[in-house]
Amino acid sequence: MIPDIIKTIILGIIEGVTEWLPISSTGHMILAEEFLKLNVSKAFWEMFLVVIQLGAILAVVVLFFKKLFPWGFNKNKEEVNNTFSLWFKILISCIPAGILGIIFNDKIDELFYNYYTVALALIVYGILFIIIENINKNKTPKVKTENKITYKQALLIGIFQILALVPGTSRSGATILGGLILGLERGVAASYTFYLAIPIMFGASLLKLLKFGVVFTSMEIIILIIGMLTAFIVSILTIKMLLKYIKRNDFKVFGYYRISLGIIVLLYFLLA
Repeated sequence: MIPDIIKTIILGIIEGVTEWLPISSTGHMILAEEFLKLNVSKAFWEMFLVVIQLGAILAVVVLFFKKLFPWGFNKNKEEVNNTFSLWFKILISCIPAGILGIIFNDKIDELFYNYYTVALALIVYGILFIIIENINKNKTPKVKTENKITYKQALLIGIFQILALVPGTSRSGATILGGLILGLERGVAASYTFYLAIPIMFGASLLKLLKFGVVFTSMEIIILIIGMLTAFIVSILTIKMLLKYIKRNDFKVFGYYRISLGIIVLLYFLLA
């Protein structure tokens, strides 16, 4: 038997990697749950999967603090205004999925949180990544910095983010795809996706905490802290790696990976 602490570290690593790569953290967690289920209640397990995202969010805050914090760092008036403008765009992007997520979250989980939906979403969006990258192969991106994103584009990216309410789609996958379709340069699409995670994931974690309550056993507290800390460290490494990778490469490799994982998920549960 694998001790819960080791399982927690492994789950934190999976979260830290899959939350930022466009490959669906849900798809990986469904498989992980088969082999790494913690000795906790079902309610705590569901809450744990969401709350360890706080560690991942903290990684974004630390890495992009200078970019996202409007004051200090010798920013001039224009830079401060650009930072506030970026935050307004982020909030606009969060509105569509935020509203629908609050209203229909339980219903969506009830209807779509199953291996078949997750596998299908992995495959479909994997194919879309390959198609869109092939279409964009010889095109010059229209938007090469976050400050050039328009409010209309921010809203449209937010609409794309609605797709991520379906498990297996991947929040980063949906928004990156939307960004590429709208003409954002790959690095801009990725970094903007990271920024969107702050209000979206913080809100989701807060809702889960409020729903579950804040009374934990000592072992549950240890599990949460270790999971969040692991996700934080791994997220920093993953984000840096992804931004470095896409400077010279496209997203097609993630499309192929998603298709492969989707097939594995289908075969595993069909043959189990």
